[in-house]
Amino acid sequence: HRAIDLFAAAPGVRLQAIFSPEHGLAGDANSDVPNGRDAATGRPIWSLYGPTRRPTGEMLRGVSMLVFDIQDVGVRYYTYLTTLVYVMEEAARANIPVVVLDRPDPITGRVVEGPLMDPDLQSFTAPYTIPVRTGMTIGEFARMVAAERKIPVALTVVPMEGWDRARWYDETGLPWVNPSPNIRSVTQALLYSGIGLLEATNLSVGRGTDTPFEVIGAPWIEPVGLADALNQVGLAGVRFEPTSFTPTEDQYAGVACGGVRFRVTDRDAIRPVTVAFAVARALRERHRDQWRPETIQNLLVNRFAMWALLRDETLDRVVTWAETDRSSFLNRRASYLIYR
Repeated sequence: HRAIDLFAAAPGVRLQAIFSPEHGLAGDANSDVPNGRDAATGRPIWSLYGPTRRPTGEMLRGVSMLVFDIQDVGVRYYTYLTTLVYVMEEAARANIPVVVLDRPDPITGRVVEGPLMDPDLQSFTAPYTIPVRTGMTIGEFARMVAAERKIPVALTVVPMEGWDRARWYDETGLPWVNPSPNIRSVTQALLYSGIGLLEATNLSVGRGTDTPFEVIGAPWIEPVGLADALNQVGLAGVRFEPTSFTPTEDQYAGVACGGVRFRVTDRDAIRPVTVAFAVARALRERHRDQWRPETIQNLLVNRFAMWALLRDETLDRVVTWAETDRSSFLNRRASYLIYR
């Protein structure tokens, strides 16, 4: 059952409007989301991923409470976190309380990985000074942002029952519904938390294939040598296999690409951000004339880690720079956690 229909049928509740983030209500849109009307309830659907990305006064007319019920994937640059921040800020201005219905972090809340965003590099894909892999549920994130940014919103987080930080989504008994078109499994969500960093560059990350984020490639990559070089690094929880594919959309649509496939051998051990750094270093060594890594910074948004990568420092040094603020974040995060 859709939460929309449950609210519409609930006694004492008047469903006034529906708001849609990136990818639309069904999680299947790949471009801007238009305003519309919900066929089942007749209620207007306001887009928060189009000409405006914040709820406006017109959209909020007649609304006395906003309920946020969206499945996040536990990654900083996944835009549902930013939409939540914007909703809380605009609700505060309109004096409307916000209720967040919490949902699992599908890749567990146990692992935190990657650099914190530099505070001055905030954007729609960089909402707040948190790591790449957040290790937080969307409700915990809401509590942190509201408190630390001092957003004067009346916030309530309705916690889940039965979830703990070590639990993967496929261990919850809940059905998997794609939160967006190219995250179709827990494995793809896990790999996205690292490999997603590479997609702003001139690589295909498998969009337009059956395995987005499980492969990377380009027409100029020699797959066997790249896979061998990556396997020699000896990273935990992952094996690299040479592959070739022809994406049907996005980067290199219709062009044959060589590359590598990521085989997750231990999902608790793999560190996808480190995997992305290892791929970046290998591409710098093998394809320096073809690969353009500078746009990694669009999603990495951390100058020290990016400079270390571009200076061709060792993988251990790059990871050290990326994890510089990890302890301070874990201390910040502690008071906002809901689950053990």
